[in-house]
Amino acid sequence: MRGITRSLLVIAIAGMAVFAIACPEKRNIAEINANPSRYQNKEVGLIGTVTDSYGLSIPGTGISGGAYRLDDGTGSIWVITESAVPSRGSRIGIRGKVGTGINYKGKNYGLGIYEKERRYKGR
Repeated sequence: MRGITRSLLVIAIAGMAVFAIACPEKRNIAEINANPSRYQNKEVGLIGTVTDSYGLSIPGTGISGGAYRLDDGTGSIWVITESAVPSRGSRIGIRGKVGTGINYKGKNYGLGIYEKERRYKGR
């Protein structure tokens, strides 16, 4: 019985370690803007409010995407997405890769993030 308990504990700890490694570090936008080269091509997590958004979504065609500005109170940053663009005022959490000189459909957004995952936090 004691060996089973110990084995389950070791498995649980190993599972939590793998989960923690797979999650990107939550950062604030001021950190990224202050030192963009440190975060270049690295995955980060951010939580903020959408202040501006531009996108295209044509139902039934699979064509969607655009860019939106995310503000977390410390600063703002452009986020490029290939899915539908969130509406202004949405509170969201994102995971994505930081890039400089981001160009999307002919428009340059400077420092930004390529979105990989998004979760809505409510309005």
